[in-house]
Amino acid sequence: MKKFITNIVATSSLFLATQQLSAQKVVVNREVETQKDGKMLLGNQLKEQFLKAPYADWYVKEHDEYALDQKAISQLKKEKLGTYDIITFIGTWCEDSHRDFPRLMKILEEIGYPENKLTIIAVNRKKESPAGDETLYNIQKVPTIILKRYGKEIGRIVEMPTSGYIERDLAEILKKNDSSVIKEIFK
Repeated sequence: MKKFITNIVATSSLFLATQQLSAQKVVVNREVETQKDGKMLLGNQLKEQFLKAPYADWYVKEHDEYALDQKAISQLKKEKLGTYDIITFIGTWCEDSHRDFPRLMKILEEIGYPENKLTIIAVNRKKESPAGDETLYNIQKVPTIILKRYGKEIGRIVEMPTSGYIERDLAEILKKNDSSVIKEIFK
């Protein structure tokens, strides 16, 4: 009986915490100015924010000049990347983010990825965001690209893709996920 009551209390507490979080208003496209870094984005962002100055200076150039690996793009379409959620943490002050975030966006545009399944979170130099999302995902470096399916993380790319191409690394994550799902089914 004691265990039953403990479970009820824990479940109730979790429910109340979830209700409080969902009631909080999420600020989108927050921009701050610092002495050291000038303008910087913080928290949840929309893609359009990167087409504005000063972010467009690095975003547009990298986006437009990046040559996609069409074989990997075909794999992402075949593996239905659009059915996964993507959460990406970036720093608008970070050179790696300047390189890889525009490339990621070009990949997602190429495969017709639904924008409502993408979450972009900008962090400061301490890797912090206003809502504290970085602690939930244990973010140590940026950019970090996280793939989730049914609320569960299935893989991530941290700082830079191991293959040198984000689309190849994403395809590899999806391929590994498919084989692990098959193993689960035949267990």
